[in-house]
Parts: sequence; structure tokens; C-alpha cells
Amino acid sequence: MSTASDARFWDRSSRRYARSRISDQAGYERTLERVRALLKPGDTVLELGCGTGTTALRLADGALSYLATDISSGMIAIAEEKRTASPVPGLAFRAATAETIASEGARFDAVLAFNYLHLVRDLAGTLRSVHALLAPGGLFLSKTPCLGEMNPLIRLALPIMQMIGQAPYAGIFSAQDLGARITAAGFEVLSTERHASKGKDSRPFIVARRR
Repeated sequence: MSTASDARFWDRSSRRYARSRISDQAGYERTLERVRALLKPGDTVLELGCGTGTTALRLADGALSYLATDISSGMIAIAEEKRTASPVPGLAFRAATAETIASEGARFDAVLAFNYLHLVRDLAGTLRSVHALLAPGGLFLSKTPCLGEMNPLIRLALPIMQMIGQAPYAGIFSAQDLGARITAAGFEVLSTERHASKGKDSRPFIVARRR
């Protein structure tokens, strides 16, 4: 498998993904509230792995500009449909990765990555790209499933699902390991929070600042 095959997986899954429900709506709303409190009206924001644009459409009005990206052109097409139906000033969607945007020399006040970091094949490289994308002192906000803290049966089933095309690449790490990797990429981790409204939250919300 490769990044290109990952993109094809998400293209095939985009319409089904768009119909899926958020599993913990209250926890999701708490995350949105926290992000809004951290963003400033004059900020330029980049979102990585935006999917079909649900989060971008909720947050973009709190920033000066908001570029939401995803590896899947199918996901971006659906996001554009949503934006056309409910326009938000300053919001743009684009099929791209962190590495693509970083290579163009763009800089942002905040980079957001929700349900994204476990899906990238080169986590260290992606974190370096995020660091390069941020202005000095800029914020990196992420909320990522940590498969290393989830039911071991999921980790056992994952390779089989990948072999038959039912799952994309997924990295396995714990919240502690993820925090250490973010620090090693040149960030200061300001907080690690749990936003679940029920049960154990295996997706830590990490607030980090570019050193």
C-alpha cells in the first residue's frame, strides 16, 4: 500500500463517510468549543485531513482565513458541495497533504489535525512539515485515535481488513508516545486533554506550540 492507495480508499469511502454519524456528539462539541477559544479572529488556519468539511464549516468563521485540506479528492468534492450550500467567508478546500503545503512555503498561525495523525505513513516527517507550516509561536491542535490504547483485537484485525481493502493504513501508538513525538518535532506540548462524554477516550486533544 502507498499514499496513493490510501487516497483511493478514502475516495471510495467518501459518500459512505459523509453519511456516518459522529459517535460522541457531546465530546465533539467540547473539542470545537476548545478550538474556538484558542483561535483568534485574525488567525490564518490550516486544517489537515478535513474529510467532508464538517469541522471546517463549524470553525472557519472564527478566523481570518481557513484552508481545509484532505488527501482525498472525493472528500474535498463533498466538502465543496457543503460550502456551496452554506458559504463561509474565508473558507477554502483543497486536495493536499501537509507535505504538499509545506513545500510551497506557506505559513499559518494555527494548524489543526483531527483524526489524522494515525493515518499518515511517516508521522515524524508529517510533524516536521507541520512545524514548518507554523509561524513562530503558532499552535498545533490535534485529536487523534491512539490505537495503542484501544482493544488489542482491533490491532489484530487491522492487517486483515487492510489486506481485503476494508481499512486504510493506520499507525499504532499511545498518547504518551504521540506527545513525545510531537515534542521531538520541535513543539512544546501545552496540554493533553480528554473530551469524551462517555467511556474511555482514546483520542487525546493535544495543544502544542511551535518552538
